[in-house]
Amino acid sequence: MTTLDTAAVTEMKVTCGSEEFAQKLAVVGRGVSTRTTVHILTGILLRAEGGELSLAATDMEISLRASLPAETGDSGAVVVPGRLLVDIVRLLPPGVVTIEHGAEEGIARLTCGPASYGLHTYSADDFPRLPDVDGGGRFTVERGAFLDTVGKVGRSASRDESRPVLTGVLVRFEEGKLVMAATDSYRLSVKETPLEGGPGQELEALVPARALGELARIAQGATSDELEIGVQENQVVFGIAGVWLTARRIDGQFPNYKQLIPESFEAVVEVPREEFLDVVRRTSLMAQRKSPLRLRFEEGELTVSAQTQDVGDAKESLPVSYSGDVLEIGFNAEFLRDGLESVTDERARLKLISPLRPGLIQGEGDDFLYLIMPIRLAG
Repeated sequence: MTTLDTAAVTEMKVTCGSEEFAQKLAVVGRGVSTRTTVHILTGILLRAEGGELSLAATDMEISLRASLPAETGDSGAVVVPGRLLVDIVRLLPPGVVTIEHGAEEGIARLTCGPASYGLHTYSADDFPRLPDVDGGGRFTVERGAFLDTVGKVGRSASRDESRPVLTGVLVRFEEGKLVMAATDSYRLSVKETPLEGGPGQELEALVPARALGELARIAQGATSDELEIGVQENQVVFGIAGVWLTARRIDGQFPNYKQLIPESFEAVVEVPREEFLDVVRRTSLMAQRKSPLRLRFEEGELTVSAQTQDVGDAKESLPVSYSGDVLEIGFNAEFLRDGLESVTDERARLKLISPLRPGLIQGEGDDFLYLIMPIRLAG
C-alpha cells in the first residue's frame, strides 16, 4: 500500500474519475475534524504517486484512508479543506477531474469539464503522521459476524466524554469466539459470537464506539466478506475493501461487567418481541421530558403506560405468560426500545427481580444480554 508519510514536494498533477473520487472522498471525509481550531485537521491529504491518488483525514482520534487509480503525471501531496472538497466533488457531473498544485502556490486548481475551482491549501508537511497500517500482527475475521456484534452492543456505550472508558466498546477475542461489551452505567450490553479466524490468541482492546460506528458505515457498501484487524500498542487498525480506519485505543480499565449481572431473578416473562416493541414505540411518544415508561405485570397481562404533565398519557396492554404478585417497574423509554431492537429472535425474555433492581432482556438464546437500570416510580 502506498505510504502516506508526507515529504517536501515540488508540484502535483493528478487526473481521476469524478464518480470514484466522490465515493472515496465521502468515506474519508468522515474523518475530518469538525471541532478543532487546528486548521490542518479540517483538511484532507491528497497524495499523487505511482498511478494512485491516496486520500487521508484525521481528527487525532480516528483516521480514514483510501485510494483510487489515477494518472499521476507529477507526484506530490497537498492538504485541501475537507468538507468543501467533498461537497464540490459530490456535485460534479460524471467525467474526469484534474487537480493541479504548484510548489510555490497556496492554491489547488480542480477542473472537471467547464468547471474550475481554486481551493486554498495547507502544507502536506504539517499533516499529522498517521499510524502504520502495514505493520505485523494483522489478522482476518468474518465481516458479518464482527459487525453484527458491534450493532448489538454499540448503542450502550456512553456519549459522555468526561468518562472516556465508558465511551468505548470492549472487544475481546477468545478461542473460537468474539465477545463485546459496552455500558454507559445505565444499561449494559454483552454479545458473544462464534468467530472463524482471529488472532490465534486471547486479545482484547477498548475501542471507541464512534470508530466502530464508522466502520459499520464503511462496510455497508463493501463487497468483501473479510475484515482485517490489527491491534497495536496504542492503536487499532481496521481494513475493508481498500479503506483503512485507525482508532486510538482508550486507556483505562473497563468495568468488570460480569459482577453487574444478577445471578437469579424473581420473574422471567416471555413476550412476542415485535408486538411488544411496537407497543413500546407507540407508548413512548408520551414519555417525554425524561418521564419513565411504566411496565405493570399482573396475572396474564402486561400493561405499558406513560404520562407527561401538560402533554398527555398513553396505556396499552398485551397478554403474557406471567403469574405472581403484581410487579410495576419503570424504565427509560429509549433504553428499553434499544434493548428490544437489539434482540433479533421472535420472542424476548424479560428477567426481573423488583422495581428497584435492574432488569435483563435476552432473546431465545444466551449469547446476548441487555441489562437496564430501572427508574424509581412516583407513588
